[in-house]
Amino acid sequence: MDLRKQSVMIVLLCFLLLCKAQAAVHYYDFVLKETNFTKLCSTKSILTVNGSFPGPTISAHKGDIIYVTVHNDGTYGVTIHWHGVRQPNDPWSDGPENITQCPIPPGSSFTQRVNLASEEGTLWWHAHSDWTRATVHGAIVIHPPRGASYPFPEPHGQETLIIGEWYEGDVMKIIKDALASGGEPTASDAYTINGQPGDLYACSNGTTHRFSVVPGKTYLIRIINAAMNENHYFGITNHTLTLVGTDAAYVKPFTTPYLLITPGQTMDVLLKANQKPGLYYIVASPFHDGASPYDNTTATAILQYHRSFNTSHHRHRHPHPPLVFPDFPEHNDSSAAFNFTKRLRGLGTKSHPINVPKKVDKRIYMTVAVNLLTCNASTCNTTTKLAASLNNVSFQIPSIDILDAYYWNKTGIFTKDFPKEPPNYINFTNPSNAVFTTTGTRVIMLNYNESVEIVWQGTNNTLNTAENHPMHLHGFSFYVVGQGLGNFNNKTDPESYNLHDPPEVNTVNLPLNGWLAMRFVANNPGVWFMHCHFERHSSWGMDTVLIVKDGKTKETSMLPPPKDMPPCSK
Repeated sequence: MDLRKQSVMIVLLCFLLLCKAQAAVHYYDFVLKETNFTKLCSTKSILTVNGSFPGPTISAHKGDIIYVTVHNDGTYGVTIHWHGVRQPNDPWSDGPENITQCPIPPGSSFTQRVNLASEEGTLWWHAHSDWTRATVHGAIVIHPPRGASYPFPEPHGQETLIIGEWYEGDVMKIIKDALASGGEPTASDAYTINGQPGDLYACSNGTTHRFSVVPGKTYLIRIINAAMNENHYFGITNHTLTLVGTDAAYVKPFTTPYLLITPGQTMDVLLKANQKPGLYYIVASPFHDGASPYDNTTATAILQYHRSFNTSHHRHRHPHPPLVFPDFPEHNDSSAAFNFTKRLRGLGTKSHPINVPKKVDKRIYMTVAVNLLTCNASTCNTTTKLAASLNNVSFQIPSIDILDAYYWNKTGIFTKDFPKEPPNYINFTNPSNAVFTTTGTRVIMLNYNESVEIVWQGTNNTLNTAENHPMHLHGFSFYVVGQGLGNFNNKTDPESYNLHDPPEVNTVNLPLNGWLAMRFVANNPGVWFMHCHFERHSSWGMDTVLIVKDGKTKETSMLPPPKDMPPCSK
């Protein structure tokens, strides 16, 4: 072969290798529409994507780009959020209603770009308009980059399990009525695993979700808590779980008999099918340490060893395994929840490094509370209504989205005077704290590339409303560097920070009357929602917005808006 032909062959080979290494592009169509489902002995219409509950799974590799065209064939405006996807420089496709976009009107479409630049593991997508995410949600499975492998032996198989909530009533009416009356919204009627309540509910044991395994094999199970208002214990009877990842980031593996997973969180576990062949319960049961009413029921699925009662004859004779459940802590055991969260550690390998900021440019102290606001007795049941706040400000979502207002310099939509702390900032867990809160659309401004520390402080007051809170930040993952019970001490508590191998997450459980410290670098310009992932608390105003300013270059600046952004009403 002459030199010229050899050079052409080398160039061609390099081109083929480069193409193989390049990210793939995927296209999905999501059709929002009403669909009838029968559960708990009755049939109702729910909003779905492509007629399924849960909705379709998005599957890709780290580094891939996904375009999802959302067609709204429903009866009201809806948005879709890609939970945990950082969306670098591109908040326009992030999705929270009237934060980064106005809702997609009925009869129209919007194509969203989902950039999986740095995530690897399990995330999920869900509607982000009022309470529509109760039925509009699904998994995002992100495999390692092409040519790479997991940081553990390749599993024999994989299964995705989504914990949800089922309401016999109309979820949009439930929250609308609660906000009008000023009281608590109606609790759910059931929990679900992959859309099915399981054996413990009426008219449900014939549809219980089943997951089949081969004896001796190891499986990767991806667990998503898509429930609206409750944390959950998760476990499998007579089996232990090895936690290997959470929120699309790997952790140092540890073995546990159960998980504590908050709404918004995802967890990846390895399961060894090492028990006597048979049927075993997969269980999701609520953890609730507050005083508010909640759905105290349990969802089940079935782990079925291959060829164990898998014929139709045996399924009829043995509809479920014996009533033996995993050994969970008590439903309100705050210590168990706190201790589980403290076990998480980042993996910290060459392929999956930990880049926690050691130096902090901006510190934010954030109190979290459920409060009251005054209310006109002609509309509310009393003269007060339930509210929630961050630093004593109950967030008011505007009618024009904040991203649009920020990008085009529209005034009167939000203010930049987010308070550093409420006046009573010393004794956060003292019941004498103020019950009433203020309202506003106040945002936090951050300079590009600032290293940020946020200390969350759980509070209590005479309403006796203290509980844990799953706090979620859009546009970023963050490192949980510290947590504790009681009031945060800004002199002694930072001495206990873990700056060596903290976990990197996008949703974290703030303990009951405790504190939690997180750090991240503000290197993603745009407008990013930050809120409690208990839907009732977010609806009451336990939210705020971080606005990260552009850097000095095109590469460090926010992208311009796409041409098909949904229109705003004002």
